[in-house]
Amino acid sequence: MLPFSPLQIWTPRIFQALLAAFADVKFFFLIRTLENRDTAAWTFFCYLCSWFSWYCCTRTLTNSMETTITCLALFYFPLPESKTHSSKKYVALVSLAIIVRPTALIVWLPLLIYHFWKEDDKLKLVTHTFFPIGASALVVSTLIDCIFYEKWTLVQFNFLKFNVLHSVADFYGSHPWHWYFTQGFPVVIGPHLPLFLHGCFLAFKRYKVLLAAVLWTLVIYSFLPHKEFRFIYPVLPFCLVFSGISLASLKSWRRAAAFFLLVSNLAAGLYTGLIHQRGPLDTMSHLGTLCDISSISSPPQPDVLFLMPCHSTPFYSHVHCPITMRFLECPPDLGEDGYIDEADRFYDNPLLWLRTSFPYKHSVPTHLVLFDVLEK
Repeated sequence: MLPFSPLQIWTPRIFQALLAAFADVKFFFLIRTLENRDTAAWTFFCYLCSWFSWYCCTRTLTNSMETTITCLALFYFPLPESKTHSSKKYVALVSLAIIVRPTALIVWLPLLIYHFWKEDDKLKLVTHTFFPIGASALVVSTLIDCIFYEKWTLVQFNFLKFNVLHSVADFYGSHPWHWYFTQGFPVVIGPHLPLFLHGCFLAFKRYKVLLAAVLWTLVIYSFLPHKEFRFIYPVLPFCLVFSGISLASLKSWRRAAAFFLLVSNLAAGLYTGLIHQRGPLDTMSHLGTLCDISSISSPPQPDVLFLMPCHSTPFYSHVHCPITMRFLECPPDLGEDGYIDEADRFYDNPLLWLRTSFPYKHSVPTHLVLFDVLEK
């Protein structure tokens, strides 16, 4: 492993932040070409005030990258009266988004159909843009995956097979069908929700394709039992277009509404960004100091055991040195009879699991990481 350096932790975040900032600028330029200067300014204000964007845009999640690429692609999409559209550029970006996360196709399918429907030369659009760019992206992606997996594999198909056809994602939790409409979407859009609903009435005819993409995405995701807030993050920029149009139309109440948006989103953003579930990150910062100890050859070498739900910490992505670390594993059930993952076995009987896993004193780890609830 490379010598530990904070740059190894911060570089991916900085890259994602710069890319997100670039997408923000593109979003503003797009709105400025579609609306008047006043509406564009207030729409961009709404966009910048989203607490969920603050929370997610710089995180190194595929959903964050998918959303960023979606914003860039929207800049080139042929929206009504758009002056920045370029079919090849937006299709290339959409293809990249699908390669990064195949679920991007759900968001973009209504938009692609809309473009196809509006296009005069449909055959040329398919044969000169959709097919060659999409096929090229798939071929390049497949070749890269085959090189690294060292066998022929189609990641997009595996993604569909495991998460949809075999419902493996259900292993990590499920929610009722209405969750996105009653909880997920209201939380993600946050204080912008009233403005979004108002904006839907004001700009329905002009931006109905964006609204259709939002509703389509929520409906399709509602069929999948496993649901998370971040899954619908890519449609948030679409929603904020409507919120901005609504805010610009308020006139006398505009400044009061803007102040409310800023304060409420700031409170949520500061809490989720600085306080909410920060324990795992602080823990990894502390464990990073063990790298200095591991460089000394004298025993005992650091050996860390995480007694907490699997994937609760960033693990080796934040500790770039050869210390031994282990967490309770929770691989999905692939059809094994009576399957119980390691994490569940531990929580069923912690003492029995510890005695079985560490029968000898010399095998006991030097450091334990656990939530205080388990300690009590």
